[in-house]
Amino acid sequence: MYLKGSNWKVTRKKPRRSRPWYVFFFLLLIGAALYVNQKIVPVTPPLFIPTPTATRSPESFLSEAEALYKAGKLQAAIQAYQQAILADPSNPNLYVDLARVQVFSGEYEAALTSADNALLLNPNLGMAHAVRGWALDFMGDFLAASAAIERALEFDPDNPIIHAYYAEVLADSGDYIKAGDESRLALELGPNLLETRRARGYVLWLTANYEEAIIEYKAALAINNKISDLHMALGYNYLALGDYEGAVTTFLDATALNPDDPKPVTEISRTYAIEGQFGKAVQYAQQALKSQPTNPRLHGNLGVMLYKNNQLIEALQHLSLAIQGGTTEDGQVVNGVPLDYGRVAEYYFTYGLALAKTNQCGLALPIFQAILAIVPDDEIATYNANEGLRICQESLTSTPTTGTPVP
Repeated sequence: MYLKGSNWKVTRKKPRRSRPWYVFFFLLLIGAALYVNQKIVPVTPPLFIPTPTATRSPESFLSEAEALYKAGKLQAAIQAYQQAILADPSNPNLYVDLARVQVFSGEYEAALTSADNALLLNPNLGMAHAVRGWALDFMGDFLAASAAIERALEFDPDNPIIHAYYAEVLADSGDYIKAGDESRLALELGPNLLETRRARGYVLWLTANYEEAIIEYKAALAINNKISDLHMALGYNYLALGDYEGAVTTFLDATALNPDDPKPVTEISRTYAIEGQFGKAVQYAQQALKSQPTNPRLHGNLGVMLYKNNQLIEALQHLSLAIQGGTTEDGQVVNGVPLDYGRVAEYYFTYGLALAKTNQCGLALPIFQAILAIVPDDEIATYNANEGLRICQESLTSTPTTGTPVP
C-alpha cells in the first residue's frame, strides 16, 4: 500500500506518566464513604420526619399533681391531673382524683363532668359515684347527691371518704341526726383522713357545736394546712364564737393560699363591720372588688360597708350596680342580682335606706315594697324595709330622720 501526500506523518503517543497521588485520593474517598455508611447513616434520622421527643409517664404526672395538691396549689394540681389523663385516658381513678381537687377548688360543674367521665369507664366505681354526689351537694341538688352517694356505698360500703361525703350531704339536707352518725362512722373508719375530719367538723358547725368543730377543723389542717376551704370553715366557727381576731387571722391564712379569691377578703370586711371598724371594712371590701370588678355581690358588699361608714353617695353607686346593674367607671358591665333572701336582701334594704337618707324616697319606696312582697319571711329585711317606709313617711311632714339597718 502506498500513502500519498507529503504532509502525512505517523506519530507515536507519549507514554502516560505515573501519578501515585491520584490513587491515594481515590482510596481516601472510598474510605470516607464506608465510614459515613457504617457510622453516621444508622444514627441520622430520616429527612422530613419529626424528631421524636421523650414522653412522660402518667405516674410522673400523678405524683406531680399529688404534690401540688398537698402544697395547696389547686389550679396547678388540676392541670397536672389533666396531663395524667391525657397520658392515660382509660384510667377512671385519674378522673376521680381530678374531680376531688376540682370540688376543693370550687369548680363543681367541672368536677361533675370529671366524675361522669370516670363512670363512663367504670360504672361500678364507688368513689366516682361518691365524688359525683359531693359535687351535686355543693350545687344544691341534695336529692341527687344523696342518691349518688347511696349508690357509691353499694359498691364500696366501708370507704370512710364516701361516708364523710354522705355526712355532709345529710347535714345540708337538714338530717342532722343521721349526719352525725355518718360523720362518726367515717371518723371511725378513717381517723387520719382529711375528709373524715372535715366532715365531722362540718356537722358540728351546722349543729352549733362550734368549739368541737374547731377541734376537728384543726385536725384536718394538721393533715394538710394548704387547703383554703378548711381555713374558711375554721374562721366561720371562730366568728360564731365571737372570736373576731381568730376569724380575721384564719381568713387571712385562706387569702394567702388563694390571693385571687375574693371570698376570704369579703369575710374579713364583714368581720370588721361587726366589730364596728367600718373604715377597715371598706378597705377590705374594696380589695375584694379589685379581683372581680364585675361581680355584683362584691359591689353590694362594698356598698353596705360604705353605708355603715356613712359614705352615702359612694354607697349608692355600688349598691345601684349590685341591684340594677350598669357600667363601672372604667367601662366594665355589671349585671344586677334579683331580690332574694339573705345577703342579697341586705343589698336591697341598704340601698333603700341610703336613698331615703338622701331624700330620694320616690326611688326608695318601690325597693321597700318589693322586699315586703318578695322576701316576707326575711325578718331582718322586712324590719329594715318597714323602717325605711317610716323614714319616708316622716319626711313628708318633717325633716328626714336617719335609719340604721339591723346587722
